[in-house]
Amino acid sequence: MSVISNKVATSHGPHARKSHDMFSKIVKLSPRFLLVLLILPVLGGLISVLLPAFGYAPALDQTTFGLQGFTMLWQTPGLINMAMLSIGTGLISTLLAFIITLMILAAFFNSPWLNRIQRLLSPILVIPHAAAAIAVGFLIAPSGMISRIISPWLSGWELAPNGLFPHDSFGISIILGLTLKELPFLLLMALGVLAQPELGKKLRQQHKVALNLGYCPMTAFFKVILPSLYPLLRLPILAVLAYASASVEMPLILGPNTPPTLAVAIMHWFNDVDLNLRIKASAGALLQLALTGGLLALWLGGEKAIKVLFSDSLTNGVREYGGFYWQKLTVILTALVIGFILLSLIALILWSVAGFWRFPDALPEQFTLLHFNSALMQMSNPLFNTLAIGLVTTVFAITVTLLCLESEQLSDKPISRFTSLIIYLPLLVPSIAFLFGLVWIQQWVNNQAAFFNVVFTHLLFVLPYVFLSLASSYRRLDSRFARVAASLGAAPSKVFFKVKLPQLFAPILIAAALGLAISFGQYLPTLLAGGGRIATITTEAVTLANGASRRTSAVYAIMQMALPLIGFILAWGLPKYFFKSARV
Repeated sequence: MSVISNKVATSHGPHARKSHDMFSKIVKLSPRFLLVLLILPVLGGLISVLLPAFGYAPALDQTTFGLQGFTMLWQTPGLINMAMLSIGTGLISTLLAFIITLMILAAFFNSPWLNRIQRLLSPILVIPHAAAAIAVGFLIAPSGMISRIISPWLSGWELAPNGLFPHDSFGISIILGLTLKELPFLLLMALGVLAQPELGKKLRQQHKVALNLGYCPMTAFFKVILPSLYPLLRLPILAVLAYASASVEMPLILGPNTPPTLAVAIMHWFNDVDLNLRIKASAGALLQLALTGGLLALWLGGEKAIKVLFSDSLTNGVREYGGFYWQKLTVILTALVIGFILLSLIALILWSVAGFWRFPDALPEQFTLLHFNSALMQMSNPLFNTLAIGLVTTVFAITVTLLCLESEQLSDKPISRFTSLIIYLPLLVPSIAFLFGLVWIQQWVNNQAAFFNVVFTHLLFVLPYVFLSLASSYRRLDSRFARVAASLGAAPSKVFFKVKLPQLFAPILIAAALGLAISFGQYLPTLLAGGGRIATITTEAVTLANGASRRTSAVYAIMQMALPLIGFILAWGLPKYFFKSARV
């Protein structure tokens, strides 16, 4: 007893109390810090892009408000086509990804096949958009894998045809790339919702009741599961729609150049040597913000319209809507999606090691590692920048997230709905809109701190994903361990570091791998915040995809995929190794 009392007395000494008080203050302030960290850059960026759009840009010796930027924007040839291309590709790709997600869930709900599909599609999440675009381009190009597989026995082509894809003026290539990239994300978000113990159990029981009442499986899903599932998917869907409508990487690699999408055009104006075009770029950023906001409003309005139009169908007692045929169609569609993705990755790998490869041969005549050797010799600086930025950003994001979640437990009340919504703010506001304003601010404050500027900008996109990844695991911690430790005299800081964090070892590693993957894939934030001075694997890959050889582009795309994949492999393997060592 004396030993215990001495330990308790020591733990409550003046220095210990001071450190405990400091920890408690930091934890208490962390949610406010999170809000400031996310709100100020986004709103500051929007305000800083608003002022130049209306002619106020002291850096360019323009201090008179006016509509010069918008006048320049309206006079841009093909502006309407740019806007329509952005609207069409963003809305159609999101709609297709959402519909296919629902069809897969409905056809395979409560089936072991759903977990198998999840395992097949999950690795796609770690592939950056730029690498995915390069892989899709290798597949659908005139001399791509699809043309090679069907030539000459089916197509009769002895030479590569004049193909429509990629870079088609209708944006079909962009739609295809975005759909294949966002589909796994929406599917995993839905499966994450269904994995919640209470909700998942309740919905599966309701689905079984509907089946016992004679409803076909797909009808049961849409009438019983979807009304409860969709509200929890709304924010991820809106985030996908906002990203797709203002994406840069996919349209830059797969889209047309005359004219490009609005976001790509804005990026070109901002990076032009004529600094006065930044006024036009700012006006374009506001137009992009309006287009994306209009799409989000259209989607929310569509929700209400569908609810009104189909509310009666939920209770009309009809048990069959051709479910057999829809199920067969879904199986075929799922096989096509998985096959398309796998074939894209195979084409990427083949081009990275291909020697001489003439059309229409399905395989190269020889294989070589020369492209890897030459690329790796030039890759050291981009690779170092990629890893350094990703590690610093992810460590900071995880620290802020853990402190916010600890604040939630110490105050014994969940984070407010306002804070939960603000976490999505950088994902819902088009990055092309607020990044330009943020870059104006960064250049005004400190134009030389390129590395810090890039890290700070990456943090805005990494933090939401890290928070969403860790939140559920932290909130499911068994509180009895913390209560026992506290009853033995352990201070909150000691409970946090000695009791809670060891239990969260595996989830923290998963969140770290996810944060690194998000950081590794950032193109526009790196390009703008770094002012072109910070080269990463992603910026180099996008540059090479628009002019370099396919083989070099393939090597960089594979490196883009390999880095986050290594992170997830370590996150999966390290807990097993350490827990096994602990048992031994």
